[in-house]
Amino acid sequence: MAEGDAQSSKTMPETKFGRGFLTDIWYFAALSSDLKAGKLARHEIVGEPVLLGRSRAGEVFALKDICPHRAAPLSAGRFVKEASGAEVVECPYHGWRFGRDGACTAIPSLTAGQEMDVGRIRVRRYPVAESQGLVFVWIGAGEPDQPPPTFPGVVGGAPKLVDRMVFESHIDHAVVGLMDPAHGPYVHQQWWWRSSKSQHEKAKRFEPRDAGFSMVRHEPSKNSRAYAILGGQPLTEITFRLPGLRWEHVTVGRRQVLSLTCLTPMNDGATRITQIVWSDHPAFVLLKPFIAAGARAFLRQDGDMVNLQNQGLRYDPSLIWIDDADRQAKWYQQLKKEWAASRREGRPFANPIAPAVLKWRS
Repeated sequence: MAEGDAQSSKTMPETKFGRGFLTDIWYFAALSSDLKAGKLARHEIVGEPVLLGRSRAGEVFALKDICPHRAAPLSAGRFVKEASGAEVVECPYHGWRFGRDGACTAIPSLTAGQEMDVGRIRVRRYPVAESQGLVFVWIGAGEPDQPPPTFPGVVGGAPKLVDRMVFESHIDHAVVGLMDPAHGPYVHQQWWWRSSKSQHEKAKRFEPRDAGFSMVRHEPSKNSRAYAILGGQPLTEITFRLPGLRWEHVTVGRRQVLSLTCLTPMNDGATRITQIVWSDHPAFVLLKPFIAAGARAFLRQDGDMVNLQNQGLRYDPSLIWIDDADRQAKWYQQLKKEWAASRREGRPFANPIAPAVLKWRS
């Protein structure tokens, strides 16, 4: 079928085989500020229960959140300090203890003469890294062979805005929904953004970037009113990177705004969305309550549409994707396919995206 024609296909065939989650990759897990010293937190990433913790010495670690004894969540336990001075996690059920490397250090129910090499008992340890105030967990069979992603525009100290919600969908549908360029006039109708009557033909240039692609730096669309609060002549670049990172980097002279959306698959039917905004622009001091309310409304409108879409997706229909408005969704699938193939074949990732100009009306 020629480019530009409508194409009918199952959007996510891989979700029925292997659940469609990428491995050997960094997943966003939390903000560094979320992890308090001496505290434990339970997360779910790609269907796996993950304990995230920070020792009192400040070290972040991640373990599988299941005690191998009776399957109690270790995150419901507590940090304790052993006689050696080491900080360990104590299971709330029977007090089994595990170091930050996952090795068992003690089984309190053992009595004298009951010989057992407790160190041979382990829970899975996940590699974890902190970068730019973000915590990433490596989901894969081995150790990381690459650093976690970094982002331009992390300026102005701590994030100015943080918003979270859960989309009741597979990450593939959540990603495709957030990168869709044509839904704005229908889903996001506010006086401060745009109306359904304000639609224009757009032509944007895209280029490959790392494990993704970018709508290269350009002037924002004239019918996107929110940029007006920044004044000057803003320029924006929007980038997507596997497994589910999308960010918009806006510059206004020397001032910057970075809006980062992190999509973390919890399981087949739930995706955690974390939106983080950094900026050194004075608007985020003077107008912060209004900007925060607008950003919150924007994300929840997307969430409401995902929930509405689920009413149709439950019947597993064939979906018609068109060029150019749906090309980014196709690129996402191509990127996933190439990532999985490169890891399976033990070779470098080769970005399959070619530079292109995409046109749509919105």
